[in-house]
Amino acid sequence: MITAWSKGLARHRTGRLLAALAGVALSVALIAALGSFLTASKATMTRRALRSVAVDWQVQVQPGADPGTVLSLVRRSPGTRRALPVGYARTSGFSTRAHGSTQTTGPGIALGLPDGYRHQFADEIRTLAGSPTGVLLAQQTASNLHAAPGDTVDVALPGAGRRQVTVDGVVDLPQADSLFQTVGLPGRSQPTAPPDNVVLLPAAQFAALTHGTTAATTQIHVARDHSRLPPDPAAAFTSATGAAHHLEARSAGTALVGDNVGAALDSARQDALYAQVLFLFLGVPGAVLAAALTAAVASAGADRRRQEQGLLRLRGLRPGQIIALAALEAALIGLFGGLLGLATAAVTGRLAFGAASFGTGTAAWPAWPAWYGIAFAAGAAVAAAAVLLPAVRDLRTVTVADTRKERGARRTRSPWWARYGLDVVLLTGSWLVFRASSGHQYALVLAPEGVPAISVSYWAFLGPVLLWTGSGLLVWRLTLLALLHGRPALTRLARPLTGNLAGTTAATFARRSRSLARSVVLLALAVSFALSTAVFNATYRQQAEVDARLTNGADVTVTEPPGAHVPPRAATTLRISGTRHVEPLQHRFAYVGADLQDLYGVRPDTITRAASLQDAYFAGGTADQLMRRLARRPDNLLVSEETVHDFQLQPGDTVNLRVQDARTKTLRTVGFHYAGVVKEFPTAPKDSFFVANASYLATATGSDAVGAFLIDTGGSRQQRIAARLRELLGSGATVTDLTRTRGSVGTSLTAVDLAGLTRIELAFAVLLAAGAGGLVLALGLAERRRTFAIATVLGATKRQLRGMVLSEALLLTATGLATGALIGWTLSEMLVVVLTGVFDPPPAVLAVPGGYLALTGLAALAAVAAAALNGIRGARRPAVEELRDL
Repeated sequence: MITAWSKGLARHRTGRLLAALAGVALSVALIAALGSFLTASKATMTRRALRSVAVDWQVQVQPGADPGTVLSLVRRSPGTRRALPVGYARTSGFSTRAHGSTQTTGPGIALGLPDGYRHQFADEIRTLAGSPTGVLLAQQTASNLHAAPGDTVDVALPGAGRRQVTVDGVVDLPQADSLFQTVGLPGRSQPTAPPDNVVLLPAAQFAALTHGTTAATTQIHVARDHSRLPPDPAAAFTSATGAAHHLEARSAGTALVGDNVGAALDSARQDALYAQVLFLFLGVPGAVLAAALTAAVASAGADRRRQEQGLLRLRGLRPGQIIALAALEAALIGLFGGLLGLATAAVTGRLAFGAASFGTGTAAWPAWPAWYGIAFAAGAAVAAAAVLLPAVRDLRTVTVADTRKERGARRTRSPWWARYGLDVVLLTGSWLVFRASSGHQYALVLAPEGVPAISVSYWAFLGPVLLWTGSGLLVWRLTLLALLHGRPALTRLARPLTGNLAGTTAATFARRSRSLARSVVLLALAVSFALSTAVFNATYRQQAEVDARLTNGADVTVTEPPGAHVPPRAATTLRISGTRHVEPLQHRFAYVGADLQDLYGVRPDTITRAASLQDAYFAGGTADQLMRRLARRPDNLLVSEETVHDFQLQPGDTVNLRVQDARTKTLRTVGFHYAGVVKEFPTAPKDSFFVANASYLATATGSDAVGAFLIDTGGSRQQRIAARLRELLGSGATVTDLTRTRGSVGTSLTAVDLAGLTRIELAFAVLLAAGAGGLVLALGLAERRRTFAIATVLGATKRQLRGMVLSEALLLTATGLATGALIGWTLSEMLVVVLTGVFDPPPAVLAVPGGYLALTGLAALAAVAAAALNGIRGARRPAVEELRDL
């Protein structure tokens, strides 16, 4: 019996089986693909964090402890690959005499590097000029002393007097912040900037130079084995910090670990949670929609299934046997749909990432196969819920006599809470959650510094979930009302297509109101999913570009070393081929009260275009308006949001800043007037800074020295122009370009690469929109072949039958696309506001990918058109033949 039933299903219910199988496959493929992408993203973040660290541990030898003993302990610690001792000594200052003048600097640091250090920790030091070994000066120190390889520098050491060294080379220290950290202090208590004056010495020369000094210490620099760390950043952070704490416990107070790799993973684990948040916000609705599509496909044949059950019961089959046959159908759909979905996910991974594992590699082997298993199980559950459960319910609640009645004649009374305002309650709840989760002090992801536990405020998901669900129910309610109580209007709308059968067509709509409303809701939700996903992803890419541009400042940025007096007219030397504009930017430091903050001097007339300033960077006016305020009144000042809050400033208040006078080298007080808020500014820090008129600042301080030049290249040839400027300027200035900065910015915005996720989601969104638009309509029309046959017998013409089909297709398309667009746009606005931690700064406007949205609409229209044409072709079948088969 089972074999015969299976053959009968495959022969006579091929379309319905394939449609349900496609719905399960979509759900399985989407879950498997997005889950694998999530795993791959986390593994990528872990690798990126580990690559960003030059020295994994800086083990500080405590006073009174033997450095050799600590070094031996570190080398025996599990996971240690390399460990070398490095000497640190504080200096009182440096001086040099060249070309008849003496240059001096303030206090600094001397480092003693053992043999092979440059080879073992290659990313810690980068040679700029001269020899890579010997006595090396940091770039800033060489600039302060006007020193070059071959010059003699005096180094003053507390307790050891002054010693002379000959410079062999000039180097850059890319990891200076961690290299000169105060081991043992939390991140927020670390020095705000590394020392400006640094000399690097061979270990033997360092020992001789610092003999007798009282300010020398020893650190053990350690490289760890990362191969055993988990691919998930949170788990890797726990493992790395645990190993550091274990070493401190074994050292019995003789060593303190500066855990650089743990700090990098600490930041990456927050980014990983944002990836998880994006997965839930953008991926789960698609999987739910695919499951709903499968249920809709299965319910399209509900009348036929009840008739078949009644026939089987009349022929003597027991309820258990009938359930077994329904379970067989569900198993076939779940099995083959699941396998097809997994194959689709694997192909998607290979096309988008070059591997079915979505680029995770062997490191994440237990994770991505687990997602395939979860997806397959979810597909089986969807098949059971869509096919088996309705069959069991019908078997228990429907009698044999009921199977003779038309489905439209049966009326089920919904609970009062479903009939009266559940959609309003859900939408109101969505608005309340949205208001709470979009507040200024709200944080979606909470990752306390140094604490292994991190958390996501998952209740914020209620806003979009309630909006999506409530909107779907509202569309359902309004569509039912229109179909049941809008017959006169529907009759008038259908008359051009159906002629004197317009009333009958409207009556058919009312009779099939529930199935039509279900189709409209599915199409609306599919379109809203596609629109919200596309808009969010486009906005994400837009803001990633904004984030990179804020960090770099412009297409190409030339940063002058501190203390160098470079006048604005030097911009003419930077106008090489390919540049459109060079904008000088002053960079000073100023005290407001006891706080030292960055101060930027700008030319108001040209900075807006050169730096691509956006209105979202400011408050209290647009970018152009605030720049005009600086131009109209030169002593106006734009103040960062945090400073305004800390000092309780009101518009027009006088702000007295203490800045260095270039003539007297002392601090002098300069008065400004608070004229507006600047939240973001190119090259500026994210917290506290000021923006002033460059001409006023130059007059007040006696110097028009430029800190950086922002170069507009028109968005092209950035790396080539940056390379030419490096050749032109040598080691005297730092040249950065937007292309490299875009790939290295490490904020939560750009740490999650949405390119792959975008390709996955948008492709599935198109398929879901097409399926919701055409698949359900096609099955509904196929189940109504008997209705069309009876209408033909009663005298309906082919034109009228075609009009009935087209009327239903147009009703579905117009209502579904319109309501879906409205829901999708509202959901996009909510997603962007709720995910405040992802967007920094928030977007001024949402990015709308018109091409993709047009493709989605065309796919839905094409699917509906294909279903309608197939229904028209079926309606033309001879009525006698159709009735005989049915």
